[in-house]
Amino acid sequence: MALAGLFVLLGAVLVVALLRMPDQGGEPATVTIIAAARPLVTGQVANFILYPQPEPAPAIAFKAESGVPLTLADFAGRVTLVNFWATWCGPCKREMPSLDRLQAALGSERFQVLPISQDKIAVEKVRDFYFERNLTELPITIDQSGNSQRIFQVTGLPATVLIDAQGRVLGRMVGPAEWDSPEAIALLRHFVEAR
Repeated sequence: MALAGLFVLLGAVLVVALLRMPDQGGEPATVTIIAAARPLVTGQVANFILYPQPEPAPAIAFKAESGVPLTLADFAGRVTLVNFWATWCGPCKREMPSLDRLQAALGSERFQVLPISQDKIAVEKVRDFYFERNLTELPITIDQSGNSQRIFQVTGLPATVLIDAQGRVLGRMVGPAEWDSPEAIALLRHFVEAR
């Protein structure tokens, strides 16, 4: 009996050690963190595809509401949920309020929802879209060129990409989700807390 208890204790210590084992960047072993997230890909995020290992996020450029140029590097140090969307996209219209609620619930210096509009229209139309839907927590960003969507090989909208604090892609999903659902929050919180 005592021997069995010792094996359970040693197993628990091993799991904790693996989760805390540094990878090349000095962070907990990201591959292990991704593997531990697989059971969380259920319900509203059942179609989320976790990568076997993180991949460097490609460099993209877009603009803030004010017209200031931005890149993903401006969000380094945070787990970032990048959402490619457009005002004309029906599923995007339904999804955006849940992203706004997600940002209200989890947004911090450790986590950011980053919706990047792919509209070719003026930023004022995107601002009107936010106002009409009472989206108050999300930043307004736009890529009128559509290059960011092409660089990320997004073939349909909405599409969402999860990027870790080191700027590496952890996974993606094409199609809408209720991002403030318990399943989505559990998945995202896993990566924010593992950071």
